[in-house]
Amino acid sequence: MKTQTYILICDLKDTEEAKLGYDECHKAVAPEIIESIREAGVLQMTIYRWENRLTMILVADEEFSFEKKAKMDLANPHVQEWEKFLSNYQTNLPGTPENWRWAPMDKVFDFHA
Repeated sequence: MKTQTYILICDLKDTEEAKLGYDECHKAVAPEIIESIREAGVLQMTIYRWENRLTMILVADEEFSFEKKAKMDLANPHVQEWEKFLSNYQTNLPGTPENWRWAPMDKVFDFHA
């Protein structure tokens, strides 16, 4: 199976409450949210945090697209509720439009042994 890998970043509000709250709510993500991720074609999703900066590694099948996932998310009330809840912790990345949370990063170096 051919896969696609994306790296995205997001900033949390720069408070201890936001950092701890975000970590805590990801310890037990609702099954409906996990299922929505899977249905969009995501095979693996890992989120790392340093201070208030988040980095997501997303591995998806070849059918995955952010446009398709966005349409699916808009039609899913569980995802809409989850996203609204997470907005209590997240903030806009500098220089991005309002409500812009996760932004894809550009690959600038790739080493293979």
